[in-house]
Amino acid sequence: MAIRPIRIIGDPVLRTVCDPITEITPNVKALVEDLLEGVDMDGRAGLAANQIGVSLRAFSWNIDGEIGYVLNPRIVALSEDEYQDGDEGCLSVPELWYPTERAWYARCEGTDLDGKKVIVEGEELMARCIQHECDHLDGHIYIDRLDRPTRKKALRDIRNAGF
Repeated sequence: MAIRPIRIIGDPVLRTVCDPITEITPNVKALVEDLLEGVDMDGRAGLAANQIGVSLRAFSWNIDGEIGYVLNPRIVALSEDEYQDGDEGCLSVPELWYPTERAWYARCEGTDLDGKKVIVEGEELMARCIQHECDHLDGHIYIDRLDRPTRKKALRDIRNAGF
């Protein structure tokens, strides 16, 4: 199976709230395979369905050698008193990284292809991944979370990059 191309900022699918998955169809199973294959590459921590052009609530991750997926994820817990403020990037905004504040810990719940409950949780990079990918599924890109001066610079860099 060919790896689907990544949609780049400016593509309307990235700004569309993704629909819940209500039925496990052959297309949903193929989507999960594509998400797992697409995230299983160096430098890829997570991949949301809309980043490959499918407006359904699903994402995959590749953190510390663990690869997985979740359908219909929803964040159920974030650390309220501990934050991280490291550089964040995105496959849909290639080669541009900016300091982005995120909760230190995140937990999301969803399901797998068999309808079984899936819990994805972690600190640092896993927490950042969960928040980043769930943002995608809600039609947001990480640059939306940047402070005003950094966002202004990011938008200028994006224009200059020709996205």
